[in-house]
Amino acid sequence: MPMAMMPMAIILLVAILLAGGVSSAESSYIEYNTTQRIVPGKINVHLVPHSHDDVGWLKTVDQYYFGGNNSIRGACVQNVLDSVISALFDDKNRKFIYVEMAFFQRWWRQQSNAKKIKVKELVNSGQLEFINGGMCMHDEATPHYIDLIDQTTLGHKYIKDEFNQIPRVGWQIDPFGHSAVQAYLLGAELGFDSLFFARIDYQDRAKRLKEKTLEVVWQGSKSLGSSSQIFTGIFPRHYDPPDGFTFEINDVSPPIQDDVLLFDYNVQERVNDFIAAALAQANVTRTNHIMWAMGTDFRYQYANSWFRQMDKFIHYVNQDGRINALYSTPSIYTDAKYAENVQWPLKTDDFFPYADKPNAYWTGYFTSRPAFKGYVRVLSAYYLAARQLEFFKGRSASGPNTEALADALAIAQHHDAVSGTERQHVAADYALRLSIGYKEAEKVVASSLAFLADSRSSTEQKNSVTSFQQCPLLNISFCPPSEAALSSGKSLVIIIYNSLGWKREETIRIPVSSERVVVKDSEGREIESQLIPLSNSTLRIRSQYIKAYLGKKPREIAKYWVAFSVSVPPLGFSTYIVATTKETEGRSPTISTMNTYEASENNTIEVGQGSLKLLYSADEGKLTRYVNTRNSVTAFAEQSYGYYSGNDGTDKDPQASGAYVFRPNGTFSIKSENQVSVFI
Repeated sequence: MPMAMMPMAIILLVAILLAGGVSSAESSYIEYNTTQRIVPGKINVHLVPHSHDDVGWLKTVDQYYFGGNNSIRGACVQNVLDSVISALFDDKNRKFIYVEMAFFQRWWRQQSNAKKIKVKELVNSGQLEFINGGMCMHDEATPHYIDLIDQTTLGHKYIKDEFNQIPRVGWQIDPFGHSAVQAYLLGAELGFDSLFFARIDYQDRAKRLKEKTLEVVWQGSKSLGSSSQIFTGIFPRHYDPPDGFTFEINDVSPPIQDDVLLFDYNVQERVNDFIAAALAQANVTRTNHIMWAMGTDFRYQYANSWFRQMDKFIHYVNQDGRINALYSTPSIYTDAKYAENVQWPLKTDDFFPYADKPNAYWTGYFTSRPAFKGYVRVLSAYYLAARQLEFFKGRSASGPNTEALADALAIAQHHDAVSGTERQHVAADYALRLSIGYKEAEKVVASSLAFLADSRSSTEQKNSVTSFQQCPLLNISFCPPSEAALSSGKSLVIIIYNSLGWKREETIRIPVSSERVVVKDSEGREIESQLIPLSNSTLRIRSQYIKAYLGKKPREIAKYWVAFSVSVPPLGFSTYIVATTKETEGRSPTISTMNTYEASENNTIEVGQGSLKLLYSADEGKLTRYVNTRNSVTAFAEQSYGYYSGNDGTDKDPQASGAYVFRPNGTFSIKSENQVSVFI
């Protein structure tokens, strides 16, 4: 070998020896500094680890919890909570927020006492913080406001009982638009310090980004003024991190590779990406504090995948020194914002309607699954009455209670439940839970009313002997107790309970099989009543659905509704008796007659025998005007029927009309093609 080559070989050999002489043990381990701190004068990036866990949507609430039906969606909330809790134990500086108590309750029931003690330490230290704290993240457009309060109260009571904590922050990140009721009743009135969400109209967001008005003071009630307001933050994008910073095990964001013994070392590159994203958000945010929602739907099933990267970013970004990053929560972020003493823009109305792009207004869900919406509303009112009666009688330690209905109603307020945007099998699951809850509450109502009725009729306390049945299928003219009892010559006792705080005058209708009936009040006085014949159409519907529900045709055939007026005291009940009469007694209610009208030369049908008359057109059966002869008022009315045709979208704009989005393809009127018969 020529001498000139030797130095190069020696130098190369030395280099190899030096490289091989470094201890891998010394160079691999890095202790990351994740100590939480806010640095004045710097941009502080508050990293908020979270998982948005829908309480039913594509899968049922239980399937989401235990990981069933994963062919639809690979989601298992049980894995999320197991994994997150383990990751929090590993580093006291890590934090996580959790929202949906319906899932947390399921998980908590399965934990050992030793595990519960350790988790309570996480909660007390602030590592695990309950945010929002309701059983679900409720919709804000389609539920009744009382249902919103009830489901939130149920979750907060659970947190208070188990952890002695009270949530401080509202976290409505996914509902499809936001109501001022949320700002007032479930913000300022509830005592939240702040409220955060993601979905607002895309044009509104663009304007707020430009004007730095994504964070506002939201005044939910103009009449109540400042007492109804709450600090509200709107995320600059969705409720996920900036692009390139999602770290579920299969996500595509590049992780930090900081092991010098491995290829693709990229610490500075990723630090630069982090700082660039932070500066971009700081440019649209007031103060030096910005929040990154580090998570999205059903994330943290392998929590270390997220926390490992956040540990590294906090460590290396803070070493870099240009900005400051820290583990945080919305509560910590809110306190930091308050400390800046900045004046915020004022918001005074709703964030409705919500559109995420042109021709995509999310108002379709206002009417999606109307039957389910009605079922929720009816059972909500029933739950209110059942709770009151349960209180009046006193809850039995081992008997039926209202808890199952409370849980079912709470879950049904989820923004993919009563909204009507869930899959069909999920809607059926919600309805089944409500039905089970109703059956249990029905026993509470029956036993409580029987107890109260017996207590009123006797001065002695005694066990209830009266058995009350309820008729949930009155909408198909079906009530076996009223039909069977009267047909066999017995009397029917009817109790009407009023759950509201004021006296009510109502008209009650009960199906009966005989026209020989009389209605009396609790003093035995006969009161005015009226028999209304059931039409053939009603009877066909009745027969069809009774067979569907019961699997057989009813033994009795209802012929009439018996209708009568009742007066019910506030938070109380009234008793009425429907009895059969003999033909020789000569007493029976007025029986309405049914008349059929065809088109005539007059072409007008007049209805009403008193001072108020309604006039209909005979050819179409539509109300045309009404006349009040007492005060000589005549008013004209016009009825028309129409429908919207749904848009299927185009190649250029594929947005179609559907459960979420209302996008009509035109409005079309419906005109009668043939003469119709009018029944009065």
